[in-house]
Amino acid sequence: MNNKYLLLLCGVATLFASCTRVYSPALYHQDIAYQPKPTSFDKEKIATYVSAGMNTYTNSSFNDAVVSGQLNLSQGMVFDNFNFSYGAFASFGDYQNGSSDTKSAAYFKDKFFGAVGGRASINAYIHNDRADFRFIGVEAAFSHEFGDYAPYRQMLQNLGGFYVDPRVDLFSIGLTTEVIFHNRDNTDFQHGIRGFLGTTFGHNNLNDTYYTHETATTKMFRSLYPKASYFIKFKDYFGTIEAGSGVLLRVGYKF
Repeated sequence: MNNKYLLLLCGVATLFASCTRVYSPALYHQDIAYQPKPTSFDKEKIATYVSAGMNTYTNSSFNDAVVSGQLNLSQGMVFDNFNFSYGAFASFGDYQNGSSDTKSAAYFKDKFFGAVGGRASINAYIHNDRADFRFIGVEAAFSHEFGDYAPYRQMLQNLGGFYVDPRVDLFSIGLTTEVIFHNRDNTDFQHGIRGFLGTTFGHNNLNDTYYTHETATTKMFRSLYPKASYFIKFKDYFGTIEAGSGVLLRVGYKF
């Protein structure tokens, strides 16, 4: 009996030690972030927002960890029944290899990455009582990756035999819905809950290699990614918590 358990444990250990490794862009499904905008009950109809945050997530095969910091600058404006925002962001982080195979030619401990990009967001809304119902919206983001991790992926792609998405430019777009409301008798204390569902455009090489046996429908659903966001604002200070394939926390200031 003891020998059977020992063999089982060895088998499990071997399985985890030989886990397939997939290398995706550092910001894959991480480029969309909540864009604050003035509400119909704000005094200012145009506002500028600056924020900083921390993002943590795993790679596509859930065996590497990514930690990054982010700086955001955006401007938002509100009109009758719709609002709009646009902005720029920069992200800097560390891609940490979760492999224990230190003798592998492809092994590395961690690699630096950075990214710069822009975002835009537009919503239609209706106002009722203390809330704006941003019932339909579109958000988009473009980012360009640089640093040590991007050329490493491209090197693996040229070597062959690895599951790699070598892209450094990502364009993502999706639909949103949100409700944002203020506390009773205090329009400066606001809460917002937003849902996002989108995809990243462009050819993903992993569909020709790692996911080659999946059906077209499965690949389509795999490319979709959801994100839920909570927004809180008190006077000119605000914060966001966002969860999807990772967790992004931000604090900022409106002026």
